[in-house]
Amino acid sequence: MTAANRVFPLVAACFAGASGLTAHAQAFPAKTVRIIVPFPAGGTTDMLARGLAQQIQSRWSSVIVENKAGASGVIGSEQIARAAGDPHLLLLTATHHVINPSLRKSLPYDTKRDFTPLALVAVGVNVLIVHPVFPAKSVADLVRIAKANPGSIGFASSGIGGANHLSGELLNMMAGIDMMHVPYKGAAPALTDLMGGHVPVMFDGLAAVKPHLSSGKIRALAVTTLQRVPAAPEIPTVHESGVKDFEVLSWFGLYGPSQIAPGVLARIDADLDATLSSPALRAQFEKLGVFQKPMDRAQFARYVEAEIEKWRRVIERARIPKE
Repeated sequence: MTAANRVFPLVAACFAGASGLTAHAQAFPAKTVRIIVPFPAGGTTDMLARGLAQQIQSRWSSVIVENKAGASGVIGSEQIARAAGDPHLLLLTATHHVINPSLRKSLPYDTKRDFTPLALVAVGVNVLIVHPVFPAKSVADLVRIAKANPGSIGFASSGIGGANHLSGELLNMMAGIDMMHVPYKGAAPALTDLMGGHVPVMFDGLAAVKPHLSSGKIRALAVTTLQRVPAAPEIPTVHESGVKDFEVLSWFGLYGPSQIAPGVLARIDADLDATLSSPALRAQFEKLGVFQKPMDRAQFARYVEAEIEKWRRVIERARIPKE
C-alpha cells in the first residue's frame, strides 16, 4: 500500500468521526432522548428522572428513562462516558458519582473528563438522629460524649462508602472525634436497630425518619444543610451547632457525555432551566422529600469538582479501603 493509500483511510475515518459529532450538533433533539438511571427502578433517583422526563417531554418530543443498575452506578455511567458528543444520551445519578473515584480501585471512565455536568436536579436533606435515651441533646453534647469515650460511640449506616457513612466520617474529621462505624445492608435495617437501641447514632434522610421523629422513637440533633430547612425549621443545623461549615447533601445531578456542541448545550440549558423551575415539577419533587438548589451549569460543574475533592479527603482520612 502506498503512503497516499495509507493516509486516505485515516482521513476518511477521521472525517466520519467528525461527521458524527457534527450530526449531533446540527439539531437537538434529532431523536429520542434517553435518560439513563444507574440504579434499580423505584428508588428516589429513578422517580426524579421520570418526573423530569415527563415535564420536559413537551420540549424534547420524546424522552424515555432506562435503568442500568450495578456497581454503585458505574455500569450505567459507563454507557454515557462512551457516547462522546451525543446529547441524546443523558445520565441522572446521585452522590455516588463523586464518591466512586475515591472509593473504587478503578473505573472504566474518568469522572472529570468523560462527562458534562448539566444541572443539579434536586437535593435531599439528611439529619443526625439518636436513640431517645441517648444522653446527647445537641451536637455539642454528642461531640463532648464522643471525645470522652473515643471509639465507643457507634454510628449506623446503610453500608461502607454510602453518603450516611461518609457523613459520620466527616463529622469525626471536622469535630475531632472518633465514633465507630457500624455498617448495615441498607438504611432500613440500620434505622430499625437504632430505634431498637442497638446503636445510638445515625445520619439518614429527613423524609425517611420524619414519621419516627413525630412518634418519639428517635430524636433529631441537627440537619446537615448549612441553613435550616422549611420542612423541619425547629431542627438546628450541624453548622450552627458548633461544627462550622459542616454540610452534607444527598444530591442528584444530570450529566451528558463529553464533547457536546456549545449550541446544543445552550439549548439544553434553557430547556432544563425552564423545566426545573416549573411549579408542577417542584411540587412533585417536594412529595419525594427533596428540594431544589438552583445552579447554572458552570456552578454545578464547580460543585461537582468540589464534592469529588471533599469526599476524597474524607475517605483517605477514614482509611476506607477501596473496593
